[in-house]
Amino acid sequence: MGKISIGILACGHIAGTMASTLEQMPDVDMCAAASRNIEKATEFSQKYGFRKAYGSYEELVKDEEVELIYIASPHSHHYEHIKLCLENGKHVLCEKAFTANRKQAEEVTALAREKGLLLAEALWVRYMPLVKTLREVIDSGVIGEISMVTANLHYLIDHVQREYDPALAGGALLDVGIYALNFALIVLGEDIDHITCDCQKFDTGVDRQNSIIINYRNGKMAVCNSGSSGLSDRKGILYGRKGFIIVENVNNPESITVYNLNREVVACYDAPKQISGYEYEVRACADAIEKGLVECPDMTHDRTLFLMGLMDEARAQMGIKFPFE
Repeated sequence: MGKISIGILACGHIAGTMASTLEQMPDVDMCAAASRNIEKATEFSQKYGFRKAYGSYEELVKDEEVELIYIASPHSHHYEHIKLCLENGKHVLCEKAFTANRKQAEEVTALAREKGLLLAEALWVRYMPLVKTLREVIDSGVIGEISMVTANLHYLIDHVQREYDPALAGGALLDVGIYALNFALIVLGEDIDHITCDCQKFDTGVDRQNSIIINYRNGKMAVCNSGSSGLSDRKGILYGRKGFIIVENVNNPESITVYNLNREVVACYDAPKQISGYEYEVRACADAIEKGLVECPDMTHDRTLFLMGLMDEARAQMGIKFPFE
């Protein structure tokens, strides 16, 4: 497989993390970066080594050299930017949250299938090798049947506009809580009976912090906590009949530690050395494009739609609706 030619749409903080990752990937052609501001795009391109800079997203999607576009705009704008890319024949890797709601996600995934183009959600955890290791450890039965999972992810980011601004689809849930929910789904699956949730809100009406309880039809439970006004341990914990497992950092898993009934460590698995963790999703997209797929097996459209629907239900219970919905 030759180099895949990548363009970045929007040149904010997370785009910088992706760009610095691409710099260290010899199998990638850093083709172009685009911003609504040509000066910002030029500065970004020069800093990270892109060959071209554009002052509009429309110019980026018209570039015939670009194969795959990484969308790094606020998730309030993902829907329109995904459509712009797909309608111009570009494969897409879009940051999480994939869209603002499930309805938008259904429309763009259908469009990708219609166009025969890859559309993948950049929920990076799904592509990481340590997550595959976690599944193997669970399937080995070392801690027996799992009864409950907890996942906690809080950051001190309530000063950032995307956290509190409803017009940007703000709130802790879509930005941070998605990782806690994703962790529960990785471990316990999607056969959910119902969820119960509550939150504390910003004055703007979106959630500052939230707790979501997931009840499964088989009697298992998950408790997911997320927020933007405090610092958490970021742990994911699996409670079993023969012991328990602690995963350090549900946002970017660093290690898996297995404990027996005496709370003694019986096994530990560390994440392999990585550039940033973003490289896995990029390689997954390149592989899927080479195979002619419209979705990545690690994060299928159905998984994305399920997660978006789950967050829709959580927002409905919390009484949160974005102004553009």
